[in-house]
Amino acid sequence: MANGSSSSDDHTGRSVNIHWFRQTDLRLHDNPALCRTVELSCGRATKKLPVGASAAASTSKTNPSGIVPVFVFDTTRIYGSNVRSKLGCLKCGPRRAKFVLEAVADLRSNLEKRGSGLIVAVGKPEIVLADIAKSAILRSDNVEGGVKINVVCQEEVCSEELSVDKAVRAELAKAMSKGNKFQFEPVWGSTMYDPSTLPYDGGVLGIPDTFTPFRNQVEKHCKIGNPLDEPSDAELMMPSDIKDIVNDSACRASLTYTPTLADLGYSAEDIDSASHIDSRSAMPKNYCGGETFALERVKDYIWEKDLLKIYFDTRNGMIGADYSTKFAPWLALGNVSPRYIARECRRYEEARVQNKSTYWVVFELLWRDYCKFFAKKYGDRIFYPNGILGASSHPNKRKWGMDPKQIQAWKDGMTGYPLVDANMRELAATGFMSNRGRQNVCSFLTIDMNMDWRYGGDYFEETLLDYDVHSNYVNWLAGAGMTGGRLNRFNIVKQSKDYDFGGDYVRLWCPELKNVPDNFVHEPWKMSAALMEECGVKIGPGRDYPSPIVNPDVLPKIMNGGGRGGGGGGGGGRGNSRGGRSGGGRGGFHERNKRDKGSRPGSYAFDSKYI
Repeated sequence: MANGSSSSDDHTGRSVNIHWFRQTDLRLHDNPALCRTVELSCGRATKKLPVGASAAASTSKTNPSGIVPVFVFDTTRIYGSNVRSKLGCLKCGPRRAKFVLEAVADLRSNLEKRGSGLIVAVGKPEIVLADIAKSAILRSDNVEGGVKINVVCQEEVCSEELSVDKAVRAELAKAMSKGNKFQFEPVWGSTMYDPSTLPYDGGVLGIPDTFTPFRNQVEKHCKIGNPLDEPSDAELMMPSDIKDIVNDSACRASLTYTPTLADLGYSAEDIDSASHIDSRSAMPKNYCGGETFALERVKDYIWEKDLLKIYFDTRNGMIGADYSTKFAPWLALGNVSPRYIARECRRYEEARVQNKSTYWVVFELLWRDYCKFFAKKYGDRIFYPNGILGASSHPNKRKWGMDPKQIQAWKDGMTGYPLVDANMRELAATGFMSNRGRQNVCSFLTIDMNMDWRYGGDYFEETLLDYDVHSNYVNWLAGAGMTGGRLNRFNIVKQSKDYDFGGDYVRLWCPELKNVPDNFVHEPWKMSAALMEECGVKIGPGRDYPSPIVNPDVLPKIMNGGGRGGGGGGGGGRGNSRGGRSGGGRGGFHERNKRDKGSRPGSYAFDSKYI
């Protein structure tokens, strides 16, 4: 029997338990999918691990059959300089690919310290997993009762990831010879709240379309589960014939080899850009991908620097490593669990202080949960031009612009609006941008410039270190007004003056404006020719710094009730240029119903993932 739902309780032959690490669960602590693999290894195949339970406490077999940890760099759908979306951006830029390489190397190191290991391969996950399954079956040819292949992974909800799951099931089915069978089991594990505990009929499908009522109900009725214990060394052990299984497989898989960016298909130019560390970066010093650094960052920020108590007051900063937690890149790869962070916040409140700041970090993690639940509820609609508005006559709908020159100017940080340009240049140079910056550049692209929001989401997918599909696209969708909530336009000049009063951030990333006086640095186009000469900068087309790409004295039509119309139908631009289906780009921020005051739950701000 070859399917994804068979039980192994009645299986009397050999069980091979493959844990397929995805790009979203690269950790050993609080990993429900990994704990489920351990359960299967220990002979408990039908009873799933309860939320917040200990994997070690739940196992009933003293001699586990072993697990086979695997990670696959998918160079057909994600990695490489030629793997692009339908809108033209890389599916994964080289800087984030380097970050993933570091995280995988760290995971392997941590497994090896526990007496286990990690098989790493380059190619299609469905082919690699099926090859390992075939090899295991061949090595067990004389086993009475046949072989049961269990493949467990983190559950994903968006269509590209689900299409990979479908392909894995199909290839595993083809790999099963007579008398052998398989079970493919995705396990939920990337959110703070388990979806089974949500207080709605229909679970995730019943969540509200706006965040504030969701927050109110979840905080009232649900509890955050405790992080799961790490599996023991014995539970993480690999089968005794693992080397033979790997050596016999037809795919390029290895227990020792870690690929390079070149092996993943990145060009020399892209590799060079990923290796450059900009001294202006707001990321923590000497940061790298992986669970080890992630847990150190949590410890450093919360406990050693004692910064949690002032997070609310500093989170709108834009310069330096500690104005915000910077947990986002590690959350995106699953190097740190949101439940682990929430528990550390609770411990901090018990040991030191409880205030708005300690609440706000958990509040941001709740928004992150909401993004994934929203993506599961609406599927590919989060990638559509009109989002979840569909064919309705909603006032937020408008005819999107798609001017490639204007979109490129936005990407390059050459819009003539210093705050926008500084943030876009920081993103290109470092892979990170502040929460405040993300709100502003999205508002500017989708409202002031009226460009299709999916181009912004697509570019963020390429460039962000902390990219994940749900937070990225749901946030962009909301920022563009395509979730049906209030359309919030950020006044870029006012925001620049409010959050970069002295112009330090603008001058950091737009050095051509370094000599511009404070009263003009946010609006350099207002300088006289004589003052420009005195400052050593000329403003205008083809000069040192561009003129504003849109007229600063004219309110966008959508804010005046004009220019509204259909935004186009059909799918979006997320699909990969190597044959991906239609479906949108990925990007992000969120609506909390009120004006941009950023002072309480219910206001409008960027997504939790960017804390």
